[in-house]
Amino acid sequence: MRDYFFRRLLLIPPTLLGVTVIVFFITRLVPGGPIERAIMEAQFAGGGARSVAGQNMSLSEAQLDRLREYYGFDKPVFQSYVDWVGKVATGDLGTSYRFNQPVWDVIASRFPVSLYYGLITLVITYCISIPLGVLKAIKHRTFVDNATSIFIFVGYAVPGYALGSLLLLYFSVRLEWFPMGGFTSLQFGELGLWGKIKDLLNHSILPLICYLVGSFALVTLLLKNHLMDNLASDYIRTAVAKGVSFRKAVTKHALRNSLIPIATTFGQNITLLVSGSFLIETIFDINGFGLLGLTSIIDRDYPVVMGVVFLASLLLLMGNIISDILVALVDPRIRFN
Repeated sequence: MRDYFFRRLLLIPPTLLGVTVIVFFITRLVPGGPIERAIMEAQFAGGGARSVAGQNMSLSEAQLDRLREYYGFDKPVFQSYVDWVGKVATGDLGTSYRFNQPVWDVIASRFPVSLYYGLITLVITYCISIPLGVLKAIKHRTFVDNATSIFIFVGYAVPGYALGSLLLLYFSVRLEWFPMGGFTSLQFGELGLWGKIKDLLNHSILPLICYLVGSFALVTLLLKNHLMDNLASDYIRTAVAKGVSFRKAVTKHALRNSLIPIATTFGQNITLLVSGSFLIETIFDINGFGLLGLTSIIDRDYPVVMGVVFLASLLLLMGNIISDILVALVDPRIRFN
């Protein structure tokens, strides 16, 4: 098993190279890059327009050359990618075009926000969904199962961003119970400890509801369906026939096998834990990791785009390895040779 996970770790660098090289070449091929945006801004500023490459521009050839050198477009694409990989190997993700700061600093300022929502969502989802899934499987087709299924299917069908808009309109605009958005209020630094906690909770309740509805329903139904299949298996009936109590048969045998699909998908949630949902962050004006990725694409801030892709891909690959470890711990039959 140790050799298997060591080989999986060795596959991470070539996989990251494959992902980043595709994204890097796309950023060089799509129109509307940083140079085009600089030209557009110069045109709006006006003055001294001249014809360059068949277009009216207010920048000279020398200025365009300096722009290409500043943004790294003066070199061939492959050479630029090799230079970027060399910087990443030394821990340098480049400098943001928009913020004029190191990409690490830009990401670090947004990372704790998404991590906060991701950790709370992950803990609440698994702490509630697993007991609820067990209860629904045991109480199948009873009032408890039918009543909870209504809320679960509604939560699964309604997108989080759509629910967020409705929650804002009703609870923030109409009732004024919660703030319109943001991670904290402007006076957060002036508040005491309990004031900061209350302010953070007021800003967190509505976004957390939107984060929870989708993942909560998926984990609950996944566990319920697999637990029902295991409860109908021959080994459970044999255990009960030999005198094992039904409760022990569920908790000691069927539940452990039913946790295998949960363990398989757990690692994939590591990426969601930090990246979040850019739609939910946009609606609630939360400056998180997901919104940073969206705005960097819109602004053609390619160093930040590459940094976000690099970290998200790395977390996804590490999450898959964590899933394999959890599956091996849950299912003793699995041996990675």
